[in-house]
Amino acid sequence: MQGEFVEVNCATLRGDATMSTLFGHSKGAFTGAQAERAGLLKKAHLGIVFLDEIGELGADEQAMLLRAIEEKRFFPMGSDKETQSDFQLIAGTNHDLRGDVRAGRFRDDLLARINHWTFRLSALRDRPEDIEPNIDYELERHTRQSSSTVRFNAEARRAFIRFATSPDALWAGNFRELSAAITRMATLADGGRITEQLVTDEIGRLREHWAEPISDILTGMLPDATLNELDAFDRLQLESVVGVCRRSRSIADAGRALFGASRSRRRTINDSDRLRKYLARFGLEWAGLVGREE
Repeated sequence: MQGEFVEVNCATLRGDATMSTLFGHSKGAFTGAQAERAGLLKKAHLGIVFLDEIGELGADEQAMLLRAIEEKRFFPMGSDKETQSDFQLIAGTNHDLRGDVRAGRFRDDLLARINHWTFRLSALRDRPEDIEPNIDYELERHTRQSSSTVRFNAEARRAFIRFATSPDALWAGNFRELSAAITRMATLADGGRITEQLVTDEIGRLREHWAEPISDILTGMLPDATLNELDAFDRLQLESVVGVCRRSRSIADAGRALFGASRSRRRTINDSDRLRKYLARFGLEWAGLVGREE
């Protein structure tokens, strides 16, 4: 790689700033454009550009990006002269881009062009081995930022790690949420020590934050007509099952949690298959339910 590595978070770009940031602009292209700007794609010539949250780009930017990728040429905003840039592209997103294509929010030809290699990053809840090292990292970062050292009491640390790596810890916000939890406890730690009481309070706060109102769990998951036909008994049971699934790392873990008593009385044990059949009664599948494959 001869050029630079250029990183762009597309979620932070809006309006004219998107075109200008990516493709550059000529002087006077819009109000406030007092000087020419090359743009980040030009800056990445012979290098790599990382477009994080590419799904946030608008239709016009997607069309220009497609041409820039395929032809290595594009028009800066407000200019009638093409510029060239030979860059490699890495894109990141938390969107379902195929779903966005079906909904008309993302170009199918652009997705086909950039989807050469796909790497799926597992959620934090699916990587419990990464939690303890990141707890230490967050404490060290807090120390650097606040110039005060904070540590867990031994039992408090064991209690928090036990919870943080359990199926009950959803970590819906991934590493950002873990970082916030550590920051809160470190900020409240008298004498630089995180106690068991602080851990207990933080676990309670996280549980409350992750708790879904019962009436909202199935909303949008099932058609209104189907929900209206469910008896209260069936609906409450299904809501409970969905909650267990979302807290579990795999369909096997969910099955063991749901059928822990009856499985010991069965000759053939296949908790995953039992759970699949139960979900199928309502037109649900594991992957669609929890947003990840088995």
